[in-house]
Amino acid sequence: MRILGIDPGSRLMGFGCLDIIGNQLRYVSHGTFKLANTSGRADVPLERRLLSIYEDLSSVIKKLQPKVLVVEKIFFAKNAVSALKLGQARGAAVLTGAIHGLEFYEYSPNEVKQVVVGQGHADKEQVARMVRILTGCPGFSTFDASDALALAICHAHSAGISSRSIGAHQALQESIRQHKKKRLTMAEAVASSMSVTGARKIR
Repeated sequence: MRILGIDPGSRLMGFGCLDIIGNQLRYVSHGTFKLANTSGRADVPLERRLLSIYEDLSSVIKKLQPKVLVVEKIFFAKNAVSALKLGQARGAAVLTGAIHGLEFYEYSPNEVKQVVVGQGHADKEQVARMVRILTGCPGFSTFDASDALALAICHAHSAGISSRSIGAHQALQESIRQHKKKRLTMAEAVASSMSVTGARKIR
């Protein structure tokens, strides 16, 4: 199974793709769609950005051929205008996935952080660091891309197919508990719980 995670945004939108091969995770690709400038007033009208989401995401879907689309749930935002634009961008991504016949799943930011890092209030740097460990990626140009891969990891883990054994969910949680007690590195904490093979990037 191939999973495509999307971190929605009206100016930057991250994507991350993973394969499930047997009971192992394999990194496929990641990237960020730049829809508008990231500071000051947006230099591209919203309707053009929504069209770009459809076009860019359609291109990625056609190239990577995922079966599942995973998108971050809408969360409360203090700025109503920003929340509205984020919702429209998210809707464009969800609709694009539906047009291409993908299965759709969603997870809250706290759910993703709990699975990937072990606690629901981790910051973006902690998430990116754990995603690098779990996927073998050397790094990310934006947190949007690492968050998107984290969504894909979360779905794989929640579906019970990213593990080395049937009891890997419990093993990962136990590893996290041991990490907290012994202050081990996160790499040591998850080394026996999840597996990644053959890291590669599809161009």
